[in-house]
Amino acid sequence: MEIIDTLKNGCKIVQDSERFKFGIDAILLSDFCFDSIKKDDSVIDLGTGNAIIPLMLSFSKAKEITGLEIQKENVELSKKSVKLNELEEKIKIVQGDIKSVDSLFPKHSFNVVVSNPPYMIFEHGKQNPADAKAIARHEVLCNLENVISAADFLLKTHGKFFMIHRPFRLPEIFNCLINHKIEPKRMKLIYPFEGKEPNLVLIEARKNANARLKFEENLTVYEKPNEYTKQINLIYGRNWGNL
Repeated sequence: MEIIDTLKNGCKIVQDSERFKFGIDAILLSDFCFDSIKKDDSVIDLGTGNAIIPLMLSFSKAKEITGLEIQKENVELSKKSVKLNELEEKIKIVQGDIKSVDSLFPKHSFNVVVSNPPYMIFEHGKQNPADAKAIARHEVLCNLENVISAADFLLKTHGKFFMIHRPFRLPEIFNCLINHKIEPKRMKLIYPFEGKEPNLVLIEARKNANARLKFEENLTVYEKPNEYTKQINLIYGRNWGNL
C-alpha cells in the first residue's frame, strides 16, 4: 500500500508500507554530507531506494542529483516522489546495477557519491534473495567492494564519498577505500544509547587525497526508548530549506 509522508525539508515522499521504508540512518547521512556539497556539484546516491537521500539533499547547493536503484518498484516510487515535488529538473532516477556503473555513466563524472548500502553480509538460506527488505539490509545484490568500486569509477579527482555503515566492518571498509585510492578523511560514530556500543558509523572519504583522518564528536540517538537526544532533535530541526 502506497503512503505519502512529509520530510523535514517539506518534500513529500511516496513509500510502500509493505516494502523497506527509510530510517534514521538516511537522515543522519544526509545531514553529514549536506554542508559539504558545493555549488554546482553533481551528486549521485548509490542504491537510492525510495530516493530519501536525493529528496533530503534537494535544497543543498548541488546542481543535480542522481539516484541509482536496481529494483523496479523502488524506481517507480522514487519517480513519483520526484514528480510530486516538481524536482524533475534537479533529481534524476536511473534504474541500474551498481556493478554496472561503467555502462551507465561517464567515468569521473560526479563530484559527490553518497551511499547507504546494505550493512550485513548475506548468509545463504537465512534470507529470501527476492525480498525487498532483505535486499536493503543484506549484501544480496551488491557488496561493500561493489559500492566502493563504483564510487572509484564515478568520482572526479578529490571528489567526496559519503557512507553510513556498521562499525564492526571498519577494518574492511578502510582497507577497501584505500585500495581504491579513496582516502578516509572524516568519521563519526553513532551510539544508540549512552554507554552502549556504537552501531553506526558515518564516513567521508576523498579520491586521491592525502592520508589524514578527523574524528568528529560522537552522536547518541536516544535519551531513553522512543525519546531522541538533543543532538538528534537538532539534526531533525536544522534548516533543510533552500539556501
